[in-house]
Amino acid sequence: MKKKEIQKHKFKERVREWADKLDVQIVWLGVRPMTGKWASCSTNGHLNFNMELLSMDQEVWDYVIVHELLHFFVPNHGKFWKSLMRAHLGDYERVEARLKSL
Repeated sequence: MKKKEIQKHKFKERVREWADKLDVQIVWLGVRPMTGKWASCSTNGHLNFNMELLSMDQEVWDYVIVHELLHFFVPNHGKFWKSLMRAHLGDYERVEARLKSL
């Protein structure tokens, strides 16, 4: 397996771990080139993640993964969503700031 394929496999495993923990049913999971965003999800269980994430660390992975998975329960970034992010990741704003600076 090539390095990129190994990273993709590891990333998808991490998504599945978080999905199990958060009790989210994933119908389809993709990692592909995306412009302007790190991930997207649909209400029917489809998740897409930006391929650029594969070269980043697990802290960033967890932030983007949990961010998307929580949208299955909370469709916005309001107080409830923020409280869930904090409950699962602690100081998630620090990682959010890192991503925004890229």
